[in-house]
Amino acid sequence: MTKIIFMGTPAFSVPILESLITAGYEVAAVVTQPDRPVGRKKIITPTPVKEAALKHNLLVLQPEKISGSPEMEKIKELAPDLLITAAFGQFLPEKLLQVPKLGAINVHASLLPKYRGGAPVHYAIMEGESKTGVTIMEMIKKMDAGGIFSQQEIAITKQDDVGTMFEKLSQVGKELLLKTLPKIISGELKPIPQDEANVTFSPNISREQEAIDWEKTAEEVDNQVRGMHPWPVAFTTYKGTRWKIFRVTPLEEETTAVPGTIITRNKKALHIACGGGTVVAIDELQPAGKAKQTIQAFLNGSGQIVSEGQLVG
Repeated sequence: MTKIIFMGTPAFSVPILESLITAGYEVAAVVTQPDRPVGRKKIITPTPVKEAALKHNLLVLQPEKISGSPEMEKIKELAPDLLITAAFGQFLPEKLLQVPKLGAINVHASLLPKYRGGAPVHYAIMEGESKTGVTIMEMIKKMDAGGIFSQQEIAITKQDDVGTMFEKLSQVGKELLLKTLPKIISGELKPIPQDEANVTFSPNISREQEAIDWEKTAEEVDNQVRGMHPWPVAFTTYKGTRWKIFRVTPLEEETTAVPGTIITRNKKALHIACGGGTVVAIDELQPAGKAKQTIQAFLNGSGQIVSEGQLVG
């Protein structure tokens, strides 16, 4: 039986872990990020992968930093055949990659060599891609640069956001991994080097990137909002206060107003001018100090002060 150490953290990783267990692989340990404070009350919360691992009575390791940690020594002790990662969230040292007999592989949520890095799904949506996918790849010292074992594409619709795509990609990832693993283990499948000429990167989202640039077209603003929903969430400002923007709709209408101008405001709608003469409707937002709400609830509540001709951003 192939002995596996699984490394993952968010909900995306859970179906992948559970598929390995269901398929009969020996998961000797699960490595995940430490419990973190979550929500306004800062309640210390285990990762989704930890919760799943404990349900299956698996050994759970939670290093603050894997390199040089006691947890890394424990992995060496366990002498795994394979190390499998899926959105673990830490860079793995070369000494760890050399531990498993059959190597280390990663389930990466992009069509490599596009979108190497920690936020591939966010960037694919923000860049207006019509498709993304999952890559099963070998892990080497350089981030997401190892050879490719297998890939599978999936469409991105205009209704998709980061949350829906992670759910879809998680299912694609688990199925692709189970198809690919036997061929990796048998030595039948060899990794194909990535084309370095086509490499793009998707580093973790910065605070600056969360701010909506109203000079972008309505479609680009929609891509940004969907590419940050449900986290970290795009925002704009109004009279020095912050509005988190959860959903928008690009409209057919055109305008000559300066980007960021509120051009329509009534009891049911708030339309804002964007770049290129385009217009977007705000559908769902969260004003500072308030709960997330529909635009109608906002305009008939704390948003009564908002009027046409004012600027946001």
